[in-house]
Amino acid sequence: MMRIVVDGAVDLPSGWAEKYDLKVIPINVHFGEKTYIQNVDLDMNAFYKLVDDKSNPFPKTSQPSPHQFVEFYKKNYKPGETILSIHITSKLSGTYASAVAAAEELKGTYNVITFDSLGGSMGTAFMCRTAREMESAGKSVDEIVHHLESLRSKVFIILTLDTLEYARRSGRVGALSASLASMLNLKPIALLKDGLVETVDKVRTRKAALTRAIALGKELVGDKPVHLGIVHARDLESGKALMEDAKKNFNVKSAELTDLSISLAINFGPGTVGLVLYPVE
Repeated sequence: MMRIVVDGAVDLPSGWAEKYDLKVIPINVHFGEKTYIQNVDLDMNAFYKLVDDKSNPFPKTSQPSPHQFVEFYKKNYKPGETILSIHITSKLSGTYASAVAAAEELKGTYNVITFDSLGGSMGTAFMCRTAREMESAGKSVDEIVHHLESLRSKVFIILTLDTLEYARRSGRVGALSASLASMLNLKPIALLKDGLVETVDKVRTRKAALTRAIALGKELVGDKPVHLGIVHARDLESGKALMEDAKKNFNVKSAELTDLSISLAINFGPGTVGLVLYPVE
């Protein structure tokens, strides 16, 4: 059986880790000198509690080190097993590079195949589901990787941010753009495509942001059938509203709603709501 590993920047719907036999290597979360391991000693509630306490330093993340990857593979799998390790875009994170280094170190003992999703969030979760379904249909690992490569450019992630402050501090956008948006109280809209995040619009209200996200999605996929993902960072009501509107506007084959992971919430901020459009093969 093929094993599948993903990192903490994936947004897995409830039950998917068990259903599709996925293991998640956590990211490191830093509040000043204090370091936590995502979902090991820092769950979602504890994270937001720390964020709400303004006396705490601004949180930062760091990717798992090659050593952490090696230990993770050894802890969870047996020598000789084939591991498909699918990770957040290498253009925004060093996680994929750490996985590649670990795979090289374990060469001859474990068959680790690394894959750069050029994305993240629920886009990566959908890739994991595709990989597991293809395996069940008798496809080889090489066939699965080749198919995922063909899908990467067709996966779109549209995020509506409550503020650009988190993205500014994490280096995802420039200080000038963030300051201007903050002064005007604008709601930014970001697109993650082909591995990079680009601010594509700024609107006045959350309602307008959700409407614009739908319109942008329609421009990108039209009436093509999609698997729909909705993610939110502590804004369930907006997530539900976006889900309801998206189902009316897209040719939806399946739909999932889940929390934005801690690693992405740090980079985009509480209040972020996102739309993930994944092609139906």
